[in-house]
Amino acid sequence: MRAGIYARISSDRVGDGLGVNRQLEDCRQLAELRGWAVAETYVDDDVSAYSGKPRPEYVRMLDDLRTGTINGVLVYHLDRLHRQPKELEEFFDVCKDAAVDDLATVTGRIDLADPDGQFQARILGAVAKKESDDKSRRIRRKHEELAVKGKVSGGGSRPYGYEADKLTVRPVEAAVIKDCARRLLAGEPVRSIAADLNARGIAAAGGGQWSPQSLTRMLASARISGQRERKGEIVARAEWPGIITVEETATIRALLSNPARRTNRAARRYLLHGLLTCSHCGERLVARPRSGGQRRYACAKGVGFSGCGKTYITADEVERFVTEAVLHRLDSPQLQQAVERRQRTIPETERWWQEAEAASAQLDELAAAYGQRLISMHEWMAAKKPIQERLTAARKQLAKAAHTNAVSAYVGNGAGLRAEWEALDLSQQHAIVAAVVETVVVGPARRGYNRFDETRLTPVWQP
Repeated sequence: MRAGIYARISSDRVGDGLGVNRQLEDCRQLAELRGWAVAETYVDDDVSAYSGKPRPEYVRMLDDLRTGTINGVLVYHLDRLHRQPKELEEFFDVCKDAAVDDLATVTGRIDLADPDGQFQARILGAVAKKESDDKSRRIRRKHEELAVKGKVSGGGSRPYGYEADKLTVRPVEAAVIKDCARRLLAGEPVRSIAADLNARGIAAAGGGQWSPQSLTRMLASARISGQRERKGEIVARAEWPGIITVEETATIRALLSNPARRTNRAARRYLLHGLLTCSHCGERLVARPRSGGQRRYACAKGVGFSGCGKTYITADEVERFVTEAVLHRLDSPQLQQAVERRQRTIPETERWWQEAEAASAQLDELAAAYGQRLISMHEWMAAKKPIQERLTAARKQLAKAAHTNAVSAYVGNGAGLRAEWEALDLSQQHAIVAAVVETVVVGPARRGYNRFDETRLTPVWQP
């Protein structure tokens, strides 16, 4: 008999392997009692058999059974081998093809060639599956209860901004979080912030570099504003202190989930993307460079576009003109009054964030109902329209709050912004312009006039 010993433990948080070592020792004693030679050992440490994730050593053991390297299996208990009935049936098939009849456990021997032995194994497997299901349900319910109470959940790595207890704020990292949140709300893109953190040698919580994805997850996390999150939904105030405000988190999450942020590469090279309007048809002008590469904006028509095709304007000149107009308006009392009015009249961003979240969830439910044929296409379209309108309205309110954040620091300080304008990221420049200008209407070009004509441009300022 050339037996293989299989040992597994689902969770080894300490990492000392004591659980699997005890299984191996008991199985070696059993092999000695039976007179079996141990040809190989297979250990899956800190790997669950219930989750369905690959178990490398278990797969290697099956391969060795197929090739005849081993012709018997020793395991502490059958639930160490399987917790899924389908895996047990696969194991039966492999053993049958390899003419392997012996499966010995510390708690009893099972003859795989005997139908009664297979029946016993199936019962034990079903019991193990039931125990795993019950345990999973208890753990899930426990985490839901912790979430609703705003409590810390166990496990996981240290969150950035907090100590290992996940409750105590780490001041140095908290200052980084506040700065990153401020820069994001001012219009700076996540990739630019992440690159700056890495250039300054500021490491992430695990000691590695920041990626745009990891920084996005951190900034969008409800944790940093002292809120408890469960499966992406904010469910309670947390027992730990926040680093940024609840309103800042609501605005950040709205910004990061806004589909308008996903622009193409060409659009990112154009300061006024989405801000110019054709005077003929009212459509937005798009980036449409000349064949020689000169940047320009155009009212595009054709497949995928609904413009008239009559309006074109050179990008460099119109961008310089609008930038100067914005910098001038920053020092105007009208803008100061508008920003103060916006800050007074914009409702709490948290409420609009919740409205946007609820509308998005309702759209998902509606789509699921249509997918399950519970409603017709006509019913789906009729129900979708008012929900979509609520979602759009909520996002507009959140966008207003974001626009106010982007420009409020520069109101009355147009000269200061002018001095640092060229050093700003294009996304920051765009956010500031969009906070001041609702659109710029571009009129028709004058025939025979070959110079830049500022009279074609009519700015419509943000209310």
